[in-house]
Amino acid sequence: MKRFHHWIFSGALHPKNTIPEDGAEVEVYSHANEFLGIGHYNDGNICTRMLTFQQEKIDATFWNSRLKEALELRTAQGLTNNLSTNAYRLIHGEGDRLPGLVIDNYNGHFVLQAHSTGMHLSRHAIAKELQAYLGDQVKSIYYKSGNTLPKSIDEEETSLFFVGDASDTIITENGIKFYVNWAEGQKTGFFLDQRDNRQLLGDMAKGKRLLNTFCYSGGFSMYAIQAGATLVHSVDASKKAINWTEKNAALNPGNGEHQAFVSDVSKFIKESSMDYDMVVLDPPAFAKNIRSKHRATIGYKNLNKHTLKKMRSGSVLFTFSCSQVIDAGLFEHTIRAAAIESGKRVQVIRRLGQPADHPVNLFHPEVSYLKGLVLYVT
Repeated sequence: MKRFHHWIFSGALHPKNTIPEDGAEVEVYSHANEFLGIGHYNDGNICTRMLTFQQEKIDATFWNSRLKEALELRTAQGLTNNLSTNAYRLIHGEGDRLPGLVIDNYNGHFVLQAHSTGMHLSRHAIAKELQAYLGDQVKSIYYKSGNTLPKSIDEEETSLFFVGDASDTIITENGIKFYVNWAEGQKTGFFLDQRDNRQLLGDMAKGKRLLNTFCYSGGFSMYAIQAGATLVHSVDASKKAINWTEKNAALNPGNGEHQAFVSDVSKFIKESSMDYDMVVLDPPAFAKNIRSKHRATIGYKNLNKHTLKKMRSGSVLFTFSCSQVIDAGLFEHTIRAAAIESGKRVQVIRRLGQPADHPVNLFHPEVSYLKGLVLYVT
């Protein structure tokens, strides 16, 4: 039975002739010589990322059709031509049947990111079709893959402009303004995957006191400020991130008090009185690969245990994991262990995930990476 999963692992593949070069376009056949599809070869555990399960050319028509399908999905979700939200993810890897490729749109500024050598080698063709398909909607196209590709690839080839030269802009998300710098920022410049979860927090934040940890540029903080929170504390270990948080606070003034702190989050929580109504724990991925899975679960457990232990009765915790190898079941089990060790009574209010512009391919569940829980603490 064909399952249409986009990854072929090295143990399941036997090259017919010579081993292809990294990034090469290859045809894949079954042991019975049945055509299975076409993909990008890579010398590693995931040795082929399947682009198509049909006999078709990987050319301008192919890239154009995938971009068209992706844009239609975003349009159906109300994310295009939206006056209150002008930033969204256009291509989400396997979720849009383009494994190894991410494209984010920041109000007409597109950031391309390759996670495979094959997509890196296809970067010019993709950028060309993106500009051809969207025309005047494209203000700039920036390629940013320095941290997502093998170190053997020339660094000068992983950060460049295809169109324009803008490195930053101001976007609007649900009516809230954010400064985004894709040249200097993390990932593609902003964490678009938390849009819906930020909105949920905003709906709950009026009159509340919020601690937003691992805040980056203050996404959750700005929603709380605009919702009428009385106090918002934003914490991140990066001085640059805190500078951007303060810039965003200036773009989104509110009546409550906002303070930003450059600090290690664990240290801040340990030394804080934790007199907050709401707390956000949104750390970077603790597990980059399967080898770090066990260490990551311990890290998530300890962070949440120490936070829950200090939270006061009646407060709410938004806690997240963006580690792909930590699935939703394991994450909830880890938070349960943290709650037990904290000695607190904890109830799950909501289970959270990623928004519609980060679609999950039903045949490739690994593309579901963002997990979140909203917990009521007593």
